[in-house]
Amino acid sequence: MYRQEIDTNLSMQHNNITLIGMPAAGKSMVGVLLAKRLGYSFIDTDIVIQEQEGRLLKEIIAQDGLDAFLAIENRVNASLTPRRAVIAPGGSVIYGREAMEHFKEIGTVVYLRVSCEALEKRLGDLQDRGVALRDGMTLRDLYGERTPLYEKYADITIDETGKSAGDMVDELREILAKK
Repeated sequence: MYRQEIDTNLSMQHNNITLIGMPAAGKSMVGVLLAKRLGYSFIDTDIVIQEQEGRLLKEIIAQDGLDAFLAIENRVNASLTPRRAVIAPGGSVIYGREAMEHFKEIGTVVYLRVSCEALEKRLGDLQDRGVALRDGMTLRDLYGERTPLYEKYADITIDETGKSAGDMVDELREILAKK
């Protein structure tokens, strides 16, 4: 009986799916579809941050600076306590060690890998999107800096080359079913 209680408690802690990846990688679109198919809730942590701070992401960055934004992002993400949720944090979440360790504790972390070329086609004004980008940094620089961090924290990687959001959800569901 005691062993069964431990197993039940562990499975309750590990029932979330966190999608990480670059801005415009499809975390929100894939996340909503996956949540619907699994019967989970969906959490966009950028919206949670904006609600808690009462400002848009780009306003936080402009008014407080990038480092302050990253600290807020880390704190908010590390404090989430969802059950049976698909979580889509901002692309810069991987700079927050506490947030990423928390996501790994409460579920499975999935990296949605997209090529830099595809991102260049998808992304518009990076500042308007609230992308955490240091002065003088290009999208290619950001991609090169973040990719090793996404790979470090990922339990599962989905390469989205040539796939629709639905294809990615189907692939991810197959992988999760085998775990």
